[in-house]
Amino acid sequence: MKRKPKLGQNFLVDDRARHAIVDALGDVSQRTVIEIGPGKGAITEILAGRCARLIALELDRELAPALAQRFAGQPQVQIVEADVLKTDLSTLIPTGETADVIGNLPYYITSDILLKLFDAGVAGLLDRAVVMMQREVADRVAASPGVRDYGLLSATAQMHARIDNLFTLPPGSFSPPPEVYSTVLRFEFAPRFEALNVDAAGFDRFLKQSFAQKRKTLENNLRAAGYTQSELSGRWPAGIARQARAESLELEEMATLYHALRGEA
Repeated sequence: MKRKPKLGQNFLVDDRARHAIVDALGDVSQRTVIEIGPGKGAITEILAGRCARLIALELDRELAPALAQRFAGQPQVQIVEADVLKTDLSTLIPTGETADVIGNLPYYITSDILLKLFDAGVAGLLDRAVVMMQREVADRVAASPGVRDYGLLSATAQMHARIDNLFTLPPGSFSPPPEVYSTVLRFEFAPRFEALNVDAAGFDRFLKQSFAQKRKTLENNLRAAGYTQSELSGRWPAGIARQARAESLELEEMATLYHALRGEA
C-alpha cells in the first residue's frame, strides 16, 4: 500500500517504540481509547488487546477498509473512516464516560488537532492523550516561560493540560523515514481556567493578543489589540515589568494582568 504524502503518512515500524507509546497510556482495560491515524495498525494491534473499546479514526480510503477487515473479528475495535478535525468526539464516547487519545499526528495539522483535543478536555470528554509530533513542535508545546521556544502554543497547551515529554524517535523509526525527528508527549487534561479564575474564551483571546508579535513587548502587543494607553498605564500590575514580553511571564502572571486590565484587580 503506497504512502500518500499529502496525508503526511510516515508509518511507525519501531517495535519497541510502538509498545512504549501504548504503555504510556497506562491501564486502559476499562477505558475507551480513540486512536488518531492508525495507518497500518502498528499501535492498533497492541491496543486492541488492552482496552475495553478502541475507536480508530483513519482518513485514508484504502487503509480504513483494510484495517476494518483485519480487525473484523474483534468487536471491541471500531474502525471509522473519518477526518478527526471534522469528527464530533462526543459522539464516540459513551454518555457519562471519558476517553483517552493516542496517535501519530500528521505534522501539517498537529496544532489544529491539539486545539481540538484541548476543547474536548475542557468539555470533560478526555482524561489523557499520548501523541507523537515533530520534535520542534513538541519542544514548543512543552517549553517553559523564559525560553526561546515558549509562545502561544506553549501557553495554550499548558492552560489545558499537564505535559510530559516522554521520548524522541529518529527518522529511521518510520517508513518512509521523515526528514525530522519525532517526539512523544503525554497530556493529562486539567484545564486551569477555574483555578486562575478566568473565562476560557476571554483568556484564550487575551493570550493570542499578547503573543501576536514575538518581537514586540507585551504592552505594545496589547496596545495594537485595542487597549488604550490610559488603560495600560493606569492598570498595569506593579509586579510585572512594563518592558516584559509575553514569553517571559508565567500563566499566573498573565492571569493577573488579564484581571487588572479588565478592572478586576
